[in-house]
Amino acid sequence: MNAPTIQQLARREVPPLPPYNAGLSSELVMARYGATEISRLASNENPFGPSPAVSRALAGLAQRIHNYPDAGGTSLRQAIAARCGVAAGQVVLGNGSEDILQMLCLALLGPGDRVLTQRPGFGLHEIFPRMMGAELDVLALTPALEFDLDAWCQALARGPKIAFIANPSNPVGCMFDARAFERLLAATPAGTLLVIDEAYYEYARLTPGFPDALAALRDQSRPWIVLRTFSKGWGLAGLRVGYGIASDAALVQLLDRVRTPFNVNQVAQEAALAAWGDEHFMGQAVRETVRLRELVLGQLQAPGVAGLRIAPSATNFLFIDLGRPNGPVNEALLGRGIIVKPWKEAGFESFIRVSIGLAADNERFVQALRQILG
Repeated sequence: MNAPTIQQLARREVPPLPPYNAGLSSELVMARYGATEISRLASNENPFGPSPAVSRALAGLAQRIHNYPDAGGTSLRQAIAARCGVAAGQVVLGNGSEDILQMLCLALLGPGDRVLTQRPGFGLHEIFPRMMGAELDVLALTPALEFDLDAWCQALARGPKIAFIANPSNPVGCMFDARAFERLLAATPAGTLLVIDEAYYEYARLTPGFPDALAALRDQSRPWIVLRTFSKGWGLAGLRVGYGIASDAALVQLLDRVRTPFNVNQVAQEAALAAWGDEHFMGQAVRETVRLRELVLGQLQAPGVAGLRIAPSATNFLFIDLGRPNGPVNEALLGRGIIVKPWKEAGFESFIRVSIGLAADNERFVQALRQILG
């Protein structure tokens, strides 16, 4: 087939969609820039990795991978439900939490439906709804790089079908505190599905004032779902496991209609279950990351690093306004083997997002940025 025919076959919503910007791999940077030492500070990974219990759980698993996994992820769903104080039927698993985002859009959205989200934000909060032909209301940050609570309440009151609320924000790092979260709930009509994306929950809960979304939503009669992931704090980014806790089992059953039958593979289920059983290890890694984040923040705000504006962060990354185009700075960092994420959305071309890594990687980044900025 020739290209024009392919375009004619495509749904009209698909060709305009932007590809998701997943960033550069270590191998590509080594090959392209000749770097021999790589600091991966672009994808918000946990540099401490998963619990040693994961390695033990996966030992010998190669002898069983000829069998299909449990399509329902029963053991993992039960373990998550028990700790979170919900019924197992309220838990849905995904190939990363973005898989659950896609399920929600496939199951609930059609042309003309309205979706509320934030910009800059997680790209799939826009891409998946647009894929289904939905219309988006996209809110801006305040000049202080915080959520605009009044604008959110006004937009929620208009009754979108779905509201994607990333708390805390990716890529910015800001958060709605408990009082602000109460205002959001009060402003939201009963017919709006609230999707609370807590991908950075394990880090954010160490920030004073971070809301307990499950507790706040538990007695609400409205539909809601809280999304979390094993990719960040739990250190399983390479295995792609996310989960959602829904207002009731009916929503999960609806998502089951559109998910692929074995969307979380056997290795991922076993690893997530083992990691979940070692909350102490995860907690240590998260607390150390938050300590290092504050150390990096202090270094970047010290005399001698002029012109930087840094958003408040309740996550494992910093969103930094360089005060100049981010492209040349990013290229200079890549030449030193340091991978960060330059932001490309209109109005944010001077920003980079840098993940907090191990102490040595953080130090390489700070020293390199000082040199590059002069």
